[in-house]
Amino acid sequence: MNQSKAASTLVKARLPRGLADRGADEIAAVDTMLTAIRRIYELYGFDAVETPALEYTEALGKFLPDQDRPNEGVFSFQDDDEQWLSLRYDLTAPLARHFAENYENLPKPYRSFRGGYVFRNEKPGPGRFRQFLQFDADTIGSASPAADAELCMMAADTLENLGIARGDYCIKVNNRKILDGVMEAIGLGGPQDAGRRLVVLRAIDKLDRLGPDGVRALLGAGRKDESGDFTKGAGLSAEAIERVIAFTVARRSTNAQTIEALEEIVASSARGMEGVAELRAIEDMARSAGYNESRISLDPSVVRGLEYYTGPVFEADLSIAASDEKGQPIRFGSVGGGGRYDGLIARFRGEDAPATGFSIGVSRLYAALKAIRSPLVARPPHNGPVVVLVMDRDRIANYQSLVGRLRDAGVRAELYLGSAGMKAQMKYADRRKSPCVIIQGSNERERGEVQVKDLIEGARAAEAIASNEEWKAARPAQISVSEDNMVAAVREILERHGL
Repeated sequence: MNQSKAASTLVKARLPRGLADRGADEIAAVDTMLTAIRRIYELYGFDAVETPALEYTEALGKFLPDQDRPNEGVFSFQDDDEQWLSLRYDLTAPLARHFAENYENLPKPYRSFRGGYVFRNEKPGPGRFRQFLQFDADTIGSASPAADAELCMMAADTLENLGIARGDYCIKVNNRKILDGVMEAIGLGGPQDAGRRLVVLRAIDKLDRLGPDGVRALLGAGRKDESGDFTKGAGLSAEAIERVIAFTVARRSTNAQTIEALEEIVASSARGMEGVAELRAIEDMARSAGYNESRISLDPSVVRGLEYYTGPVFEADLSIAASDEKGQPIRFGSVGGGGRYDGLIARFRGEDAPATGFSIGVSRLYAALKAIRSPLVARPPHNGPVVVLVMDRDRIANYQSLVGRLRDAGVRAELYLGSAGMKAQMKYADRRKSPCVIIQGSNERERGEVQVKDLIEGARAAEAIASNEEWKAARPAQISVSEDNMVAAVREILERHGL
């Protein structure tokens, strides 16, 4: 086979749009984040549960953006029984199925948390992925606004436990019942209007990103984005559009003033006034617990894009000042959200089960913490394994024995398995971010010794000697020790550098 023909048979190495590979640094940082989140969720009395990434498509129900097209918004396929399966779109619908399926054996209220990847069959873009990590906490079986208030308080505590300072975040709260009152006022209160209501919800949900004019376009005929793609709008009249916009901008300088403004907007709607009363109850409980409106704030622009929410809805919004690599300001906005979904479990049991939940978008929050250089997601620059170099390839068993001693002592270590010489092996250790290497040639082996080279100290000395003669008296970066003292010497190096 000639070279050109062989090249034509190669598979192109490429990642699908909207997906991302993760390296060791990100994986370690996210694990640290999940531990911090889990600590607060457990502090509030939530227990862990895990559901699979696949569900029967019918179990997702109205959770789907479009029930008539299973692949619209979700990734779906048929199994060998011709049953439709879908990758989970979020973690809430699988929880509803789990609760209904195990109803008799679960305590009520049922308080659980779970983390995992979710999948969206949507157009990817900056900060919008087709696979991303979420971490949820939910209470099922309580209709009290206290359950919603507790989630808002827990969300605030979680962000602070992740290193987000007060003043750099806000938990914004609204109530879908108030929006239902607005929908009734503009003639979209009937069951036949469900599709248009969903378009309105999703339009309002984009207020933070598109601004009032962009939302007006989506509430009207539609909007063309920067790429030229056109999104069909809700087709509302100009009067109805302005009424919806007035609702979204009803936030005032204090929570009490916001409640007054909302009461005026939905005064003619019993359902809308019920929503206002629930907001007042949440605000009272949060304030009594020490969460003032700089931490938990009422904001009518928060609606959440999914249709299953039935009452209070909330978002965790970041206002951290940061800039990208080009120095342009970054606004992260929402890094989590949730709300009450009292009707979701009724699909399985025929009766409503009051439920409320909050979800942190771990992937988005990680990007925010990374942008502000949070210590929580910063790994030490030298946290790779100790590398045992191979000088004599016919004595590989001896080197493996040295590696074994380090591992038995709990020291992360590896044997160099390549075929390069010492100089290349040292470069390999640098790329592995190794704090030190073990070197043993035939002379050292005969004496029962090894050379331990401190790569961190060596790098510092190499930089300083050229400009400061005092470094000539510094501790040597390479020392000889007996094989029996190798572990102790390595540990001393690790401790010296805080590893």
